[in-house]
Amino acid sequence: MKNRKPTLSLLGLFTCFTLIFTTVYAQEDDPGKSGKVEAAYLKETEQLAKNKQIQKAFQSISAQKKRNREELIMLTEIPAPPFMETKRGERFASMLKEAGIDSVWTDKVGNVIGLRKGKKRNRTVAFDAHLDTVFPLETDVKVKVKGDTLFAPGIGDNTQGVVMIVSVLRALEEAKIETDADVLFIGSVGEEGLGDLRGVKYLFTDQSPHIDSWIAIDGGGMDYLRTMGLGSYRYRVTFKGPGGHSWGAFGLANPQHALGSAIHYFSKVADKFTRTGARTSYNVGRIGGGTSVNSIAFESWMEIDMRSEIPENLNLVDSLLKASVQQALQEHNAMKRMGPALTVEIKKIGDRPSGELPESLPLIQRAMAAVTFLGVSPKVGRGSTNSNTPIAKGIPAVTLGRGGKGGNAHALNEWWYDDEGYKAIQIALLTLVSEAGMVNP
Repeated sequence: MKNRKPTLSLLGLFTCFTLIFTTVYAQEDDPGKSGKVEAAYLKETEQLAKNKQIQKAFQSISAQKKRNREELIMLTEIPAPPFMETKRGERFASMLKEAGIDSVWTDKVGNVIGLRKGKKRNRTVAFDAHLDTVFPLETDVKVKVKGDTLFAPGIGDNTQGVVMIVSVLRALEEAKIETDADVLFIGSVGEEGLGDLRGVKYLFTDQSPHIDSWIAIDGGGMDYLRTMGLGSYRYRVTFKGPGGHSWGAFGLANPQHALGSAIHYFSKVADKFTRTGARTSYNVGRIGGGTSVNSIAFESWMEIDMRSEIPENLNLVDSLLKASVQQALQEHNAMKRMGPALTVEIKKIGDRPSGELPESLPLIQRAMAAVTFLGVSPKVGRGSTNSNTPIAKGIPAVTLGRGGKGGNAHALNEWWYDDEGYKAIQIALLTLVSEAGMVNP
């Protein structure tokens, strides 16, 4: 950490500790593997970076540091839970207009899209960051500043990504860089939680402009590129019964008891299944139901998240969940002494596709070459981001890191500070221009 005041040494130590801790337990804990960049792409990137216009764009990015910080604070303090991104989206749209985008619109599901026309207009490259955060509307999102560190829910994931989108656009405009392909600058909705990638899923339907390549900003370090999609299924399972008094109606089938058995049976079989083969995970994240300690619940529910590197394992752990739920239902209906039988509803509330792209793909090579040019060794790995959808469809896609330093993503004490954050923005610009093609480089 550079230029930190001595009085902040304890804060710096705490920040380093929480970064280490959250790296172990965060979504991005896939360590990835070292990427191998082909010499031709390294040469292409080095030549592009020497271009006077690119150098001017780099200078523009460096000069935007203060403005980017101010806009990061401003956007962070606009709440944006999934399905409630409108206000942040409106501010993002105005920022695109101020930066000089050709046209801006908001689509049917709420994605904010800005078009920067290319010279040839023969291809379309999308450049995306998701607008939403995981936090409910009532969350206190006021940014607290301690030294050079910003603390607030969503400050990094993914508000910093949104700021980077606009910063790249400004740099392109100020340096008068023209691309062959059209570029869509996108603030997408519904990436987090029950948003279930709804924004990016809509962007890859026939109701949206055709996209040939996809570049997203999400995740942490600028060295880590997500080129593989981590698939997931999410369910809400609800047991229902008549309910009643814990004494007077004793003997009725109890939804809470059935739910407990379902969790037990599922965790036993899923534990055994996930100990071998492709990495697969399962988690009962939320449970609820009941009205009081002396009432038999009329409803009991749980929400489950299951993930796997390969679709086959995801489907298998899915079948284990459903079998466990049915086992619990039948067992507790057989135990009842009176009244109607329990029923159960198994509702899918999330479906993120999986897939992998070859490291030799030009877009991935260009991204790795850009990372290498900025002095960092690139890694490629798996994640659950907006890139999942294009990856699953076989469309060239990569998710770039936000850079800087940060930690505690998805927590109320999330933090970020600008430790050479300009480099991540320059990587994004290089990758975008390489993929979109520069006119007269």
